[in-house]
This record gives sequence, C-alpha cells and structure tokens, in this order.
Amino acid sequence: MPRPAMFTAPSRGLSGTISVPGDKSISHRALMFSALAVGRSRVEGLLEGEDVLSTAAALRAMGARIERDADGVWHIDGVGVGGLLQPETALDMGNSGTSTRLLMGLLASHDLTATFIGDASLSKRPMGRVTEPLSLMGAEFVSSPGGRLPLTMRGAVPAVPIEYCLPVASAQVKSAVLLAGLNTPGITRVIEPEATRDHSERMLAGFGADLTIERDADGARIISIRGEAELKPQQIIVPGDPSSAAFPIVAALIVPGSDVTITGVGMNETRTGLIKLLQAMGAQIDLLNPRDAGGEPVADVRVRASSLTAIENDPADAPSMIDEFPIAFIAAALAKGRSVFRGLEELRVKESDRIAVMAAGLRQIGAMVEETPDGLIIEGTGGEPLEGGGPVETHLDHRIAMSFAVAGLASYKGVTIDDMRPVATSFPGFVDMMRALGASA
Repeated sequence: MPRPAMFTAPSRGLSGTISVPGDKSISHRALMFSALAVGRSRVEGLLEGEDVLSTAAALRAMGARIERDADGVWHIDGVGVGGLLQPETALDMGNSGTSTRLLMGLLASHDLTATFIGDASLSKRPMGRVTEPLSLMGAEFVSSPGGRLPLTMRGAVPAVPIEYCLPVASAQVKSAVLLAGLNTPGITRVIEPEATRDHSERMLAGFGADLTIERDADGARIISIRGEAELKPQQIIVPGDPSSAAFPIVAALIVPGSDVTITGVGMNETRTGLIKLLQAMGAQIDLLNPRDAGGEPVADVRVRASSLTAIENDPADAPSMIDEFPIAFIAAALAKGRSVFRGLEELRVKESDRIAVMAAGLRQIGAMVEETPDGLIIEGTGGEPLEGGGPVETHLDHRIAMSFAVAGLASYKGVTIDDMRPVATSFPGFVDMMRALGASA
C-alpha cells in the first residue's frame, strides 16, 4: 500500500482563532496517576492521539477501567498503588517512548512481568537510560540488542529506594524513577542538575503523594517521594499542548500577512522555551488572558507575521523546548542571518535522529545547513521563501512531518512530505486545523 504523502503549497496570510489538542505529556500522566488512585478520576481535554491511547490500552490490560463518555470526558477507575495486574499479552506501545519509559517505572515496583513492544521507529530507540536506575531499585530487564524493544521486565517487591542523579536532562527518566518510588518503602530521590518539565511533580502532589522539592548548593533540584503512597482521585483539565501549538505559531510567523490566536495553551515555564526563543528572534507573540487550568498555567497566544533574525540558542534552555527544535529550525531557515543551535544531542535519540533528518530535509528544500555533532548551523533566507521540493523523508517522525508541512507554506514550489501517518500519534487534526487557517494543504 502506498504511503499517504502530503503536499503543502505557498499560502497567503493565515488567520483565525483555534485550539490545539491537549498536552501529550500531561495526558499520559493523567491516565497513569488516575489508574493508581483509589476511586474514580475525571479528565477533560485528554489528547486522543495514538500515543496516549497506547497508554490507556496498557493500563486497561492491567486492570484499570478507562472509559470515554459522549461528551469527550474520560473516567478512570483506579486500582490503587501496587494494584496493577499481570498483563496477559505484550504491551504494545506503538510509537510512544513516553508510554514505554513511564510505564516501565510504574511497573518496576509491582510484582509482575511485562513485555513491551512497539513499532519500527520505537524499536530503534534505546531504553538503557531508564532501565539503569530501575535496575538499581531491583527490577530485572531482558532487552533486545542495544537495550531496545522488544523488552521484558520483572518488577521488584519490595523495590529498593535510591538516590539518583540524572546524567542527562530527561523528564522521562525522572518520572520513571518517581513512579517506581510510589510503591517502594522509604524515600526515593531524584537529583536534577538541569530543570526539565515538571508535570509529574505537580500532578503527583495534586493526587496526594508525599513529595518534596528542594535545591542544593549548586542549584540542582532534589525531588523526594515517599512510598508506599495512596493516591486520591482527581478532576483534571488538560491544557493545550505547547508542542502542538508550535506548528501554527511558526506558520503564522513565516507566512506574510498572518494573524492567528491559539486558545488555552499550557504556559508551564518548563515548556515555554520555543516562545522565548522566537521572541528573541523578533517574533510578534502576545500572551493573552493568563489563567490556571487544573494546576497548570495557560494563556491564549496571538501570533502575527514577523521579520525574524538569527539566533544562537543557550544549550541550558534546551530541555524547555526539546520537542520543538524541528519547527524552530524551520523558523531559522526563514530568518535573517546565521542561526547556531548547540547542545541538542538528545535529538539524535528521538523518534528519529532529528538533527540528521532535519538537516537532510532542509537541504532538499533549498536551505543552507551545516550539521554538527550536537546541532545545526542554518543560514536563513532573510524572509524570502524557500525553494521547496521533496518528497522529504519523515522517518516515521510526526514532528518532522508537521515541520516540513509548515515549511511548504513559505516556499516557492511547495513541499511534499513522504508520509503523514505518524502525525496521528500526537496531532490527529493537524491538517484540518491548518486548512481552517487558510493553509494550502
């Protein structure tokens, strides 16, 4: 069967008011923590992409009752910390690295054995950074070569509390250890030299976990959680995903005459790195009606077409926009001057090697790009459209596909993307949303 390609053509000004799907990171955690609570939780705004649905399916397979009502509200009847059951078959994680790594942590202190499988893209992604600390807590792992899926784990009961300093900034590793600590007697600590997204800490505290956050003399965050916890059911409103909002934001910036407002976008300070970077490039981005939704700050984001100038990123800010760098590269390709992106080694172990894949695609559509071991150097057009072309290879990566779809809107010939199916993992309504704004897609 041929892959469903997509062609995006040069567009006139985009306009309108839209919303984006619920935050993917928060959606995963809302399901997992609700499944560990005693009683029924209610979740509004859950992202219904394939990645989050993989998490829901795995939790159902281990005894949690998860239902969606006619109004799109999700209801989860939890089994309590330590109450998940032995799954009868392998847990299929699809394309979701977050589901895989967080569930490994959650199950590491349960008395069960689970096998994790995934699609071709996920099966290439290394899991060692998670299995290492979980092994210190007593869990056992048998993985494919390179620490990849398929992977079978056996949880430890009782698990051993540890103090673990993150060797690289990773919210997934931090969350995996904290989740394992929920059912581990004593206090489990994670030391985080560089701050990463803190959705797990916020939500665990909201569910009633005994969790504290301190800073040491060097400014590192020390997150401590006491097991064996008892979580209480919650009502959660999931804010709009800033990673999804990144695509219409950049599209509005680079298509002349655009004026777009995106409502209810999550403004957690650990997730706003892209907005800050774009504003430093001269982007007209206004944050309107700031408010709180389910314990997370949100705002409406108004974006108008802007003349962008080149940027050199601060590697220390990379964790706050790690998923947004592909679309940031597109913005840099249309800016005036030479942008330098450094400290992005993490991008090489995402759904694809996002540094290499973005470099190849950008060259293919006419951008001047130099690949470095930890980033890219991009010579911008100064606002002139890119040449366009394709088909650009996505390598089964949803953010690559959406980034080049946006690039096609500011090109002479348009851009063809080889496969749009991966977009369903995080943003199933992406194409329709862009068309509603006036995009030629």
